[in-house]
Amino acid sequence: MPISLNELESELKTLLRPEQFNDYCPNGMQVEGRKEVSKIVSGVTACRALIEAAQDNDADVLLVHHGYFWKGEDQTITGLKKGRIEKLLESKLSLLAYHLPLDVHQDLGNNSQLGKLLGFKTTGELGKRNNHPMGLTGELAEPLSCEALTNLLRDKLGRDPLVVAGTAEKITSVAWCTGAAQDYIQLAIDKGIDAYIPGEVSESTFHMARESGIHFFSAGHHATERYGVQAVGEYLAEKFGIEHQFIDIDNPV
Repeated sequence: MPISLNELESELKTLLRPEQFNDYCPNGMQVEGRKEVSKIVSGVTACRALIEAAQDNDADVLLVHHGYFWKGEDQTITGLKKGRIEKLLESKLSLLAYHLPLDVHQDLGNNSQLGKLLGFKTTGELGKRNNHPMGLTGELAEPLSCEALTNLLRDKLGRDPLVVAGTAEKITSVAWCTGAAQDYIQLAIDKGIDAYIPGEVSESTFHMARESGIHFFSAGHHATERYGVQAVGEYLAEKFGIEHQFIDIDNPV
C-alpha cells in the first residue's frame, strides 16, 4: 500500500531532526512531486543520471544526501540545474535531501554506517559542530599495518584510497569522518589517534599527516557517503511496507 508524501516527510523529520542543524542547504523536501509514495530510490547526489535512473525504475521519491540550493551558489534555475529540476517536475518525482542530519545520525548516519562496514568498534566522537558530533573515533578489531588497512578500505569501498603512511607500525586506533572532512585531521592528531580516514584530501593535509606521523587515508567523498542514505531508505521501506532501491552513480572523487 502506498503512503502519503506528507507521512514520509514527517517520519524523516522525526528521524533526522533537520531543524536542529545550521546547514549549507535546505534539508527535507526540495522538489515536490506526486502525493502518494510506493517506491523510493536513494542515491548520494541528485545528478541528472540518478534522476533518470529513478524515473526508469518507477520511483515516486528520490532520497539523496546531496541535493540542491546550496549556500553561495547561483540561485537562478538555469543551465544544468534547470535541466535537473525540469526532469523531476516532468515526472512528478519528489526530491528529498538530507545533508548534515544524514552525516551524524547515531545509527543510520554516514559516519556510523561507515564504521560498521569497516568493522570498527566506535569509542567516541572526533569533534562537535553546533553541538552535533562530527566524526567518530574507534578501535580496529585487530591491529593492522598501513598496507592491511589500505586493503580493507579498497575491498569494502571498491576504490584505492590515497594514503600517507604514518609512523605506527601497527594501527589500533582510528578516527573517521565521511565526505569533505580532511580539515578535521588536527582533531585526530590531538587525540593521539593512529589513523584518520576522511573522504577527501587537501594539499595541506599531506604535510600535516607527514609531519605529525598519523596514518592518513583519503577514501573518497562519494565512496564514504553511500551508506547513510541506503540505511535510511531501508528503514523507511521496512517501516511503511514500501519499496526501496539504492542506485549508485559511480563517482571517483
